Amino acid sequence: MLNLGGVALATTEHWSLNHGMNVSVNTVYRLMDKVHSEYKEILQHLSFEHSKQVLEGEVNIAFYDVTTLYFETDHQDDLRKTGFSKEGKHQNPQIVLGLLVSRGGYPLAYEIFEGNKFEGHTMLPIVDEFCNKYNITKLVVVADSGLMSNKNVKELLNKGYGFILGARIKNMNKEVKDQILNLTLGNGESAEIAQPDGLRLIITYSDKRAKKDGKNRQKGLDKLKKNIASGKLTKSNINNRGYNKYLKLDGEVKVQLDEEKFKEDGKWDGLKGYLTNVEGNSDEIIANYGELWKIEKAFRISKTDLKIRPIFHRIQKRIESHICISFVAYKVHKELERQLNIKEARLSPEQAIKIARSIYEIQVRLPDGSKINKVLLLQPEQVKLAELFNF
Repeated sequence: MLNLGGVALATTEHWSLNHGMNVSVNTVYRLMDKVHSEYKEILQHLSFEHSKQVLEGEVNIAFYDVTTLYFETDHQDDLRKTGFSKEGKHQNPQIVLGLLVSRGGYPLAYEIFEGNKFEGHTMLPIVDEFCNKYNITKLVVVADSGLMSNKNVKELLNKGYGFILGARIKNMNKEVKDQILNLTLGNGESAEIAQPDGLRLIITYSDKRAKKDGKNRQKGLDKLKKNIASGKLTKSNINNRGYNKYLKLDGEVKVQLDEEKFKEDGKWDGLKGYLTNVEGNSDEIIANYGELWKIEKAFRISKTDLKIRPIFHRIQKRIESHICISFVAYKVHKELERQLNIKEARLSPEQAIKIARSIYEIQVRLPDGSKINKVLLLQPEQVKLAELFNF
């Protein structure tokens, strides 16, 4: 795939190596400026109309998530700022990318924000603009617990949106937490706890999730023990960040583990909550929330296969063009995936792209001076791909 991390240089190299054309980097930059000024809205509109067609004319549920994209520089500006990095690049300036996708993972809309913007403040602006632009009057928004705040819930209710949000059940008031911990749920079972404003809090339990939660807690505890033994932990480490909540002071001098808190936390293993105002049975709500993995897959594909990161541009309009090109590339990737499924090809998009990149076309000059082009299909998988797409 085209390396979007250095899109201008990669484009000039592509045209030079594969087409014998010398295109200057400045020409590519001018084209990127044109993408920003003339084509961004057109491309998003075409993407929406295609997604709507694929979904048989109706977009009534959308999944939202954010990620961060870092820059190979130390310089910050109004857009590129240091902040919490999902990629662990806390020292690098970054931007926050919000993405809205449909059922099935088809991209609907995106927006970029300053690198230090709290992710919970990014969801409503994108959802509002999307609904206003395409005159959508009924929409259910699905997002994980990182996007759930009292302010977001209130705004979603006031604006008439349906929503399914991951609930931060450990942060709820004592009465609700006691009700949750008093539930006796078996593997795969769920229960519902009524909430104010007609909201529904659905709690599920999973043996698999419990095992994972327990493993993660133990891993965190072991790391703390190691750091205590090495003398790396001090009074400044006593806070509620991650597994540091298992620390306490002994005599205001010595940091030690709070084993009791560790055991108490184990009561939450396997439990997950969903806050919603949507009607329907619990299984339907949980199943809809479960599709959030597709937006996580979208970010993974964009960052790995489409190579959206790192970004080397410094001018905001070119940064926006960079993200727009990546958005289009992901849209093409999803359409390739859909076509492969329709054709029952039993190939992933990544496999199909790898095969396609191994196919070459040669030009032969005949004795009479005429030229013919011939596509070389030398392997069975190349022939199969050519037959699937009629080339």
